[in-house]
Amino acid sequence: MLDYHVHLWPHPQLADETDLTIERLARYCDAARAAGVEEIALTEHFHRFEKAREVVEGWWANEPNEELRSYVAEYFDHHATADLDLYMSTLTAAKDSGLPIVAGLEVDYYPGLMDKVAALLDGYPFDVLLGSIHWLGTWMYDIVDSPIQMAEWDARGIDATWKRYAEAIEELAGTATCDVLAHPDLVKVTGRIADRGVVVEVEERICDAAVNSAMAAELSSAGFRKPTGEAYPSMSLLRRFHRGGVPLTTASDTHGPGHIADRAPVLHRLAREAGYSTLRAFAGRNGYDVALGDQPAVDPTTGPGSLQDDPADSKSIE
Repeated sequence: MLDYHVHLWPHPQLADETDLTIERLARYCDAARAAGVEEIALTEHFHRFEKAREVVEGWWANEPNEELRSYVAEYFDHHATADLDLYMSTLTAAKDSGLPIVAGLEVDYYPGLMDKVAALLDGYPFDVLLGSIHWLGTWMYDIVDSPIQMAEWDARGIDATWKRYAEAIEELAGTATCDVLAHPDLVKVTGRIADRGVVVEVEERICDAAVNSAMAAELSSAGFRKPTGEAYPSMSLLRRFHRGGVPLTTASDTHGPGHIADRAPVLHRLAREAGYSTLRAFAGRNGYDVALGDQPAVDPTTGPGSLQDDPADSKSIE
């Protein structure tokens, strides 16, 4: 098994580069191994880094809704503080020391700016890049503890939001910037589910986007820790991915150590039920298949998660 979506810092927390050490990453790897996970990908958010902000600065400026515009501007003010070079050098040193770590980032979709994002990232030796849709325009639809963001669901409508999400996935995939669709049906995060016909349409479009772009898709346990209460993607979309030949990664999307390898046995079972016998691993942005392997063990002292709880996981974007 793999955990190909691991963050270092909870969202409300500023990036603490004093704890960006090989010793800390070794503890992550130890916790993963105890849960039967052989390799982890460090995939901190692109927007955590100062160099990212330099590339996408002000993309929110044309948002007519002042509350949404101010929210996202303040969000970047708070988060975009880390040093991308230090992050990359630490991950490289950890890999060189023999730790089973893959160097990556989680990259959001910035319409009209992905060529600049790609140009920046091409200058670093990343192994894998996850592509995400965390905002539609400047609407951060998955911040479940923000009344400003949640009010937009009522204003925009559930069916329309699901369709807009599918469009954004298609646009992101079409840029060929990233390797894996992270939490592919994140639009269900709040538990607001579109009409059945819309869900089928959206899942078809998401799968087609992955097929047409040759991207892998992520099977993530993070949805179990959100109001939606299930894995990303749904079982119907997971089966559709398998029928379409879309490679699969598995992931916890932990923010900090608290949920490293979370529910690995559950993800193993879901992947098997959908028909998968291999997972897609990455090195140097090149994918290759590894055996799904035996059912991972659950550490009886910690249950499906490990190390400690991350209360911020239930409130903020993936």
